[in-house]
Amino acid sequence: MTIESEVDQDRPLIVVGVSNTSHSPAALRWGADAAVRWQASLLAVRAWRPSHPPSAAAGRPPVVSRDVAGEREYAESALADDVRQALGDDHEAFCEVRDGTPLSVLTALSTIAALLVIDAPRRTDFSTPMLAHRLVYNAACPVVVMPPRISQQPDSPLISAGKWLARGIMDSAASAGRPGIRPPAHREETEGRGSEQ
Repeated sequence: MTIESEVDQDRPLIVVGVSNTSHSPAALRWGADAAVRWQASLLAVRAWRPSHPPSAAAGRPPVVSRDVAGEREYAESALADDVRQALGDDHEAFCEVRDGTPLSVLTALSTIAALLVIDAPRRTDFSTPMLAHRLVYNAACPVVVMPPRISQQPDSPLISAGKWLARGIMDSAASAGRPGIRPPAHREETEGRGSEQ
């Protein structure tokens, strides 16, 4: 069964792309608020692809088999849990797992949706363009992208390390080659000096 047969065709459809990693709580809450405001149906969707079959030596069947139906059931229950955690037990969202990449799934749904809502993904994969950027240009409806600051996603370890390194470089550059100029005192040092006097 697909969403096209389940939703009221007279109501607009708001589609929220739910990330497998961030679980998109801010996008789900924003989409649910918009659905109430505009009296629209809400669809929480997750793109899914079955795992690759196990490989074996040439000419031999793999020892481990895969359970595609079980993997799909797990993906569906994980999506339902993510929606329940973000919206509560009494939510009215439809949940659907669709085969394909996030871009292909959301682009296809944009033809029947009034609005797409997604979280801005954390920038960890530099080999492909960002989903949000590509979706904005390929979608057939408006797209709302929740910025990381609004969605309150924590920085990845790579970004945290980069910020720490950049702060150290800036402190060094600010005091390099300037005799007599000391780097700014840290808060603990200035509080200790004030109590001594």
